[in-house]
Amino acid sequence: MVDSVVQVFLEKLLKALSEESRILSEFRDQFEKLQSELVLMQSFLKDVVRQKSKKEIVRTIMDTLRELVFEAEDILADCQLLSRDKVLFSTGWLMCIYPTKLPWQYQTGKRLKEIHEKIITIKQDIATYLGVPILNQPEPVYGCNDLSQNWSSPVYDHTQVVGLEDDKRKIKDWLFGADDGILGIGVVGMGGLGKTTVAQEVFNDREIEGRFERRMWVSVSQTFTEEEIMRSMLRNLGDASVGDDRTELLRKIHQYLLGKRYLIVMDDVWGHDFAWWNRISEGLPKGNGSSVIITSRNEEVVRKMGVREERIHRPKFLSKANSWLLFRMIAFVARGGECPQLEDIGKEIVDKCKGLPLAIKVVGGMMLYKSPRYHEWKRILDHFRDELKENDDSERGLMASLQLSYDELPPNLKSCFLCFSLFPEDCVISKEQLVYWWIGEGFVPLRSNRSTTEAGEDCFSGLTNRCLIEVVDKTYNGTISTCAIHDMVRDLVLKISDDDAFFRKDGIGCRHLGIKSDLDPKLLIANQKLRALLSTTKTGEVNKIASRTAKALCQSRYLRVLDVSKSIFETPLSGILNHICSLQHLTYLNLSNTHPLVQLPSSLDKLSNLQILDVSYCQNLKTLPSYIVTFKKLKVLDVSHCGSLECLPKGLGRLSNLEVLLGFRPARSDQLKGCRIGELINLTKLRSLVLQITRADEIGDNEVNALVNLQELQYLSMSCFDSNSDGNDLIPKVDKLFPPQQLHELCLHYYPGKISPKWLNPISLPMLSSLSISSGDIAEFHESFWGDDNIFWKIEALMLESLSDLGVEWSRLQQVMPPLRVVNVSWCPKLESFPIQDFGYKGGVWKKE
Repeated sequence: MVDSVVQVFLEKLLKALSEESRILSEFRDQFEKLQSELVLMQSFLKDVVRQKSKKEIVRTIMDTLRELVFEAEDILADCQLLSRDKVLFSTGWLMCIYPTKLPWQYQTGKRLKEIHEKIITIKQDIATYLGVPILNQPEPVYGCNDLSQNWSSPVYDHTQVVGLEDDKRKIKDWLFGADDGILGIGVVGMGGLGKTTVAQEVFNDREIEGRFERRMWVSVSQTFTEEEIMRSMLRNLGDASVGDDRTELLRKIHQYLLGKRYLIVMDDVWGHDFAWWNRISEGLPKGNGSSVIITSRNEEVVRKMGVREERIHRPKFLSKANSWLLFRMIAFVARGGECPQLEDIGKEIVDKCKGLPLAIKVVGGMMLYKSPRYHEWKRILDHFRDELKENDDSERGLMASLQLSYDELPPNLKSCFLCFSLFPEDCVISKEQLVYWWIGEGFVPLRSNRSTTEAGEDCFSGLTNRCLIEVVDKTYNGTISTCAIHDMVRDLVLKISDDDAFFRKDGIGCRHLGIKSDLDPKLLIANQKLRALLSTTKTGEVNKIASRTAKALCQSRYLRVLDVSKSIFETPLSGILNHICSLQHLTYLNLSNTHPLVQLPSSLDKLSNLQILDVSYCQNLKTLPSYIVTFKKLKVLDVSHCGSLECLPKGLGRLSNLEVLLGFRPARSDQLKGCRIGELINLTKLRSLVLQITRADEIGDNEVNALVNLQELQYLSMSCFDSNSDGNDLIPKVDKLFPPQQLHELCLHYYPGKISPKWLNPISLPMLSSLSISSGDIAEFHESFWGDDNIFWKIEALMLESLSDLGVEWSRLQQVMPPLRVVNVSWCPKLESFPIQDFGYKGGVWKKE
């Protein structure tokens, strides 16, 4: 990943040099020389990295280069920090006022010169060992014809599968034939063959959903405990059960399932000791046609778990026809699934995947981003052949396809991809956490004409479209919210991360660590290289941070990212936060769901580099300190779901770089130190806003235009929760609070009026593509909602939820929303003729054919 390390540093250096800071002028010559050498090296660095696994001497050279670049980046960060503090102005001022800084200046200049000289030596060594010519002019790097700018959102429908119809029907027939006891079904095969996909297809089938009253999906990692398995089962049943012992957990499971027909999927089971399964299965109610599906790479596993031979399903490799179909559905998705001029060479590439769905998907995702030129596709085929020279079996082919896909990633995406190494097996990962981490550590390419958060989301889409990460959850309009990675992909990520000291399981000498309850504080104290510490808990779990570990969190002075979300601290949190002020390079601080966070200490005002601050779900947080408004670099502020927080500090409108503001509550007229809604008019870069309005005096008569001119705003969520006492006075104020015309998505919650706001119409919101309305008192839409004969909505996704009084005809809604492709409805009993089963109760989803 040395190419990605160089890329990140060069982006930061370019930005720093353009800022013309005084301190950098002291070292400008050294930094510019360093920049020139690294730019030249970029032209052949990718090819050198490919040789690293084959030649040990090259590995050593690349490791040295990586460490030198990291050191240069730390020096750059120190220079920028001193520049902001206005420590150095000139040598004369330095001598008179800050004589102690002279040794630092001398040592820094000397070290930069040494780094530059060592990099020149490395360049010469590369030429000697590999015969790579030293170029005087940088040339394009292979793969730079990457088409990532063409797809800034997911383009491949991950719900599509190929060649599984017979597998699905076979397992469904077994399930429908179950009677007494608990039917055991095994799905067995090598990694990447599609075992989990088959089980998911069955699990999510409409007929299966109707047959089984309870369904549980349990991902069984290689390091599971019996208690973790049972807690996962209970979470599927809606019970958190954090503190119960094993006996109590099993009793609860039995109680929930008693008298019900249930289906359990135990996905990806390993090991040889199945006493845990015997205890759980003995405690499950029997009969009613209940069933268990077990997926595993090992036939012996499913047999020992009680599956009979006649109920073991072995998925087959995809046929040549289905392999090609799956590949072109992904690789040629932007061309309607066809590209005749590349069909022959495309089929050669697909043949190397040996019918393995995972291999075909990741190779197809890689080719989606390649230029549709024969020579580029031939280069990929040749590279694939080289990877397969030693052994051409199926598993080798799968790992070669994964390695190839990684090698062909743009440098910045390599860093983003390796971030998945920190998360435990079978972990469901938040897209938001990933994107904020990438921004905080500088993995997101800096572009003057693009917002940072948008660029971060593009990086996520780049990995999704390449099928390197799997989609887990989506919102009603198809926006991905959580993801995971396949076990085989994780194996590759862990290997590369270990080789490149990105993350190591033993925690020694790496720059990134996951925070978990058993984290050894010695790893934090001994490692001054750390750039990121992140909470990596699984869904429904929390970290319990011991006092010694908590004190060690702030030991690494170059830490950029600190995420202690979902954590309970043994020691008072206020003491820990006081030490965070020493981390002056920190760009991302996540305190979400920490306990007990009551206030942020005054010492945090020193975090002038902060770009992202997340204190969401901190129910005891009462105020935000006024120094927040001095964080000029802040791009994301999340104070959502903070029930005790009444308002934000006055002066928030000064945060001109803010792109995401979640949980904003305007100050009332009597809250003189709070931020009024009128200040939002100054946040011209805002892309996402979650707004909570509960009282009429939170919107002044001269503040109703606070939103209408926010030209970058794409997502707006407006909630009037808890406005019952002031609802009638609030309605006319909200009706005047027009959103900007270019808004793409609107979520309206708990609106107190019987008629929807008058600005909710296709003329005022001509670009709106997604609309969600939930709870509240809306009984009918304002007459302007229906447009006229020539003006229609551009809405493609619609969600209506818990609107007990709303009466709308399906045919009329379709008439004014021609592009409508997905509708999600529940708890709306007065809707008429909607093509959704039981929309007055549990509801469902309609999708356009």
